[in-house]
Amino acid sequence: MIASVTQYISEAFIRIFGPNDDAYPNIGVQPFTGDPYKDRTADTW
Repeated sequence: MIASVTQYISEAFIRIFGPNDDAYPNIGVQPFTGDPYKDRTADTW
């Protein structure tokens, strides 16, 4: 039982502090294509 608890905790530690295994593409910064915020229009509703 102690061995299984130790294995469980060590696997969690390795998962948290290990290298990332995410496979996200390196896309960089995306340009903003939306409408700019107008401060005046927020007060009219």
